[in-house]
Amino acid sequence: MTNFDESLAIFNNFKIRRHYDEARGLWYFSVIDVVAALIEQPDFKKAQSYWTTLKNRLKQEGNESVTNCDKLKLKSTDGKYYKTDAADVETLLRLIQSVPSPKAEPVKLWLAKVGYERLQDIADPERSLNRAREYWKQRGRSEKWIQQRMLNQETRNKLTDYWGLHDIKQGEEFAILTNIIHKEWSDLSIKEHKNLKGLKSQNLRDHMSEAELIFSALAEFSTRQIAQSVNAVGMDENKKAGKQGGGIGKTRE
Repeated sequence: MTNFDESLAIFNNFKIRRHYDEARGLWYFSVIDVVAALIEQPDFKKAQSYWTTLKNRLKQEGNESVTNCDKLKLKSTDGKYYKTDAADVETLLRLIQSVPSPKAEPVKLWLAKVGYERLQDIADPERSLNRAREYWKQRGRSEKWIQQRMLNQETRNKLTDYWGLHDIKQGEEFAILTNIIHKEWSDLSIKEHKNLKGLKSQNLRDHMSEAELIFSALAEFSTRQIAQSVNAVGMDENKKAGKQGGGIGKTRE
């Protein structure tokens, strides 16, 4: 699993903005940037106009792929963050079918490679951990912080593995449960916590203090232990486990 934010990907010299949603476990890509690469249009405004026209047409046709796009704040060329249509790999592959372009197949293969790299990380966790460790070192993190961050991620992965085997859908349901746990231990939603730290698309855990990483890991470890003890299945039962487990990790002065 990718443990850090890599905000740009490159396809044939086209910069494609992306964001990794840790709670959902999915990469989201700027639709306009992908469209620009498809139609080989380096002018952002022209690519934006093309996407606006295409989006309106698809909406009129009742195409569900458009409704599956999310609005994410992504960094623009002026350094500021603006709400931008973004989509996961599955949605993008559907949208690409609607764009007549000789680049359609290469872009599909490129997106598939992104998914394949993620599968490689799942099959060989050490691969992504080594990459993450190097990333954190480059940003001046101490060895102690890195160890705590890796333990936090391992605890997180075990919890999401449990959810996946007990009728919790990756994506929105993972995000809902994650937010419940987070709010219980920190008294803040994930969005509020990111706002407090002045974060936009960055990974919150990569900006936590050692104490926050410990409380977060304790909350998620406790949630998994409670869920396993009652064999929690589905959203209702796992929400209860999340509230109880998150409370155990609650910070106290």
